[in-house]
Amino acid sequence: MENPALNDPEIFPTREVLFSHLGRAKASFVALVEYNHKNFPDFNERWKYYCDGKSWLMNVSRKKKTLFWLSVGNGFFRTGFYFHAAAEHDILNCGLPEEYKNKFMESAGKKFRGISVLIKTKKDIDLYKTLLSLKLSFI
Repeated sequence: MENPALNDPEIFPTREVLFSHLGRAKASFVALVEYNHKNFPDFNERWKYYCDGKSWLMNVSRKKKTLFWLSVGNGFFRTGFYFHAAAEHDILNCGLPEEYKNKFMESAGKKFRGISVLIKTKKDIDLYKTLLSLKLSFI
């Protein structure tokens, strides 16, 4: 698994800092943010440094419900969605590629089960949109 790039608690992830790490994934990041702002103006984005993971993460929420987490690496970013076990049926039938369904199934027995998407290109955003839609259906 790729390591997050935003490890310095003293350097807030401004657009300039983010873009310096994203490289070619910058266009995908911009597309994802623009998609969210256009379609979901009530989303709240909040960056916070987490000492346990030693990196900055962005929490995206609606009201008080976390929708997903976003981390930035060198040349990519990753979104992480967490679902209750009750979402299993919907996840298995939502059109995700088998590898994502399998990763979700590997976490069986846990109260919250995660699916993360590594995004490098605009094509990868389709997976993000599928997971976001699914997450929104449970809120």
